Amino acid sequence: MDIVSAFRDKIKGRELMVVLPEGGDERIIQVARRLMDEGLAVPVVLGKDEDIAVAIKKASLELKGIETINPKESPKLDTYTKRYIGGRDDITEGIARRIVAKPLFFAGMMVACGDANAVVGGVANATATVIQAGVLTIGLMEGIKTPSSYFLMIVPKFLGSQDRAFIYADCAVNIDPSAEQLADIAIASAASARRILGEVPRVAMLSFSTRGSASSPSVDKVKKTIEIVRQRQPDLLIDGEFQADAAVVPKVAARKVKDGSSVAGNANVLIFPDLDAGNIAYKLTQYMAGAQAIGPFLQGFAKPITDLSRGASVDDIVSTTVLTLAQLI
Repeated sequence: MDIVSAFRDKIKGRELMVVLPEGGDERIIQVARRLMDEGLAVPVVLGKDEDIAVAIKKASLELKGIETINPKESPKLDTYTKRYIGGRDDITEGIARRIVAKPLFFAGMMVACGDANAVVGGVANATATVIQAGVLTIGLMEGIKTPSSYFLMIVPKFLGSQDRAFIYADCAVNIDPSAEQLADIAIASAASARRILGEVPRVAMLSFSTRGSASSPSVDKVKKTIEIVRQRQPDLLIDGEFQADAAVVPKVAARKVKDGSSVAGNANVLIFPDLDAGNIAYKLTQYMAGAQAIGPFLQGFAKPITDLSRGASVDDIVSTTVLTLAQLI
């Protein structure tokens, strides 16, 4: 059984509620119908009534039994507006109300207030907009200042053995993170690995250098990141700097890492030094190794919010929703 199928079984019948804030897209109508009919989740579709009606017509489906909400007309709008303002004095109630009435922000407030379990959006909104909505409504994990992303990579018959799952980060959000930001990415990725992989995270900080075999400002950044993470989370298994082969191939690690490591050769979380490296690596792994790339998923948030690719298929969105909700169990 593949990992998505296993997670489908895990969440089936649990009636976890997912908010789909882009109800004007016909794919979202199809996703909502499947989630409900297959017992995977309780979907709530947001949008203007007329936009949802058009999407329903395009999808040739009905949303019978599925809740739809026009945020501007919701009785919860006042409650969410007051919660959004909180103790802030830099925003008026009128401005806050207009912000919260936007579907992405309304969805985030539903999750922040415990009225839903997760937000899955992004087919009609830019990643930056999804992240902004998440930060301003749901907020970030304690101690995390940098939202980031990861891909779940399933590599078939890894090193001639069985299929193996890895967390790759950051592959979609942070272009050139500082050492402090990279530390946030590593810590958030370790938390993601615990939930998704069900394994002890073994975090490898990647570079073109292994343990001082080369020197450059980028290598120094990776070394500093490891120091920061070890100060913040002393019990986390993190090591580097490693070249990719030293991180995941035991024989190579034995040659290159002479002083021993609990991570070298056995890493299941790979942290790339910048977005160039991460994005290139996941695509090469996907197409040259025939790996399954699931994501990207946002991470570092206090509660689940997921960003979708604009070109995501209905199957992609369903799978992403399944994995998003599975992290709650």
